Order: sequence, then C-alpha cells, then structure tokens
Amino acid sequence: PEELLPDALWEMVAPLMPPAPPRNPKGGRPRRSDRDCLRGIIFVLKTGIPWEYLPQELGCGCGMTCWRRLRDWQAAGVWSKIHRRLLKRLSTAGKIDWERAALRLVHPSAKGGLKTGPNPTDRGKAGTKHHLIVDRRGTPLAALIGPANEHDSRRFEDLLDAVPPLLGPRGGHPRHRPTKIHADKGYDFARCRAAARQRGILPRIARRGIESRERLGRHRWVVERTFAWLHRFRRLRIRYERNPDIHLAFLTLGCALICWKAL
Repeated sequence: PEELLPDALWEMVAPLMPPAPPRNPKGGRPRRSDRDCLRGIIFVLKTGIPWEYLPQELGCGCGMTCWRRLRDWQAAGVWSKIHRRLLKRLSTAGKIDWERAALRLVHPSAKGGLKTGPNPTDRGKAGTKHHLIVDRRGTPLAALIGPANEHDSRRFEDLLDAVPPLLGPRGGHPRHRPTKIHADKGYDFARCRAAARQRGILPRIARRGIESRERLGRHRWVVERTFAWLHRFRRLRIRYERNPDIHLAFLTLGCALICWKAL
C-alpha cells in the first residue's frame, strides 16, 4: 500500500481533498479515510481490475466506496487540481521545457457510453480518443477525451487552452504557451495554424503529401513515449466507464502520477 501512495505524495494532495460530510447523528459505519480510497483508486488504475474485485486486504474499503469517491472528487475538480499542483512543482524546479510541445491522440476501444463513437481504425467498433499535449521532455501538460469518430483537429484549440499557467524557477509571469507546437498530419488545417499563431505559438504541423513520416518524428516521439507510460495503467487501455467524467478522472490521475515520477 505504501508503494501505491507514498507519504510525500499524500502530504502534497491531502490539502486538496474536499472536507468530509458531517457524520450521521444516528450513527452508522465510520467513513473510510480519503487516503485509503485514493490508494484503492490508484490500484484499480494500475491493474485495470473491476471495482468489485478490489482486494480487501489492501485496506481500501469496498470497490463501490472507492468508485463514489472517484466520482465525487472528479465533480469537485480534485484530479485536475492534483495534476496542476504537480506541474507547478515541476515548473518551479525548472523541469518544464517550453521550447517545444507536441500533441497527439490515440484510440482506445470502449464498451459504450457517452463521448464514444465508431472507431474508423478498428472496423467501426465503439471507441474513444485520448488527446494529449506534452512539453519537450514528455511531461503531460493537459489531456482531454472525445469520441473516436470526431476529427482530430476539433480538439486542437481546447487542448492548447487546457494547459495551466505555471511559474518558472525565477518567478515572473506565469507561462502556459510553448514556443513551438508539433503535430501530425491530422492537424494540417489553416484554422489550426491560425489558432496557434493567435496564441503566440509557432506551429510545426506536418503537411499532407509533402513531409515524410521519418522526418516528422524528430520532435514528436516524446508524446508517443508519454502515451506508452500512460497505457501502463491498464485501466486506460480500454474504456470501461460509460460516464466520460469517470474515464477522464482516470486519465488525469495517470498524468498526475507521471508528473510525480518526474518530480
């Protein structure tokens, strides 16, 4: 259990947890601690097991309790707050490289639910999309989800705007725009280039029928590596959650754990 949630990480995220609801004056079962539930949530994220199979010997309570806490914390914005706090720690330590950023998406299969659609890369089976933007070192700056049949470029602006402002090691004004953005041919549209330039970002988007695949990967391989890190969390390989907010919670937590490892 200590390996799932180290003391140093818990001390960082504990202040972000919402206050516990008042106890029922009529009594009842004691409330499971937030730390125990977070440990159970991380275990499900890493192993991919169904909630009902959460081992009781971990001391995390039942799977339904952990699921409710995951849902409630997503509604309260806890997961994004954890991710942003870790990004701020990385930035003040000088470990965010704004020189280049890269964005990419993958198509995990899905068991149904909202924000899914027929996956054109998997014979029209239900699927979803993970949209991700990383810095030059592969640190995940922001992540979004969408249906598999939505065009890649539709989330381009949303992903750029999802990067939080971060203070650097020397203070000054917070920064949330990279100098350059690298993207593949799925974003080869004038509106994507214009959106990047409006935000003061130099677009480096592959042009269909002009640039070779070998040349395009020189600066974008870092985002592929980050996706490989994310998909070590088995719960992210296939989307089992019908509620998109629950799946986004898992994706955001996975990004936060990658940031923790880098920190």
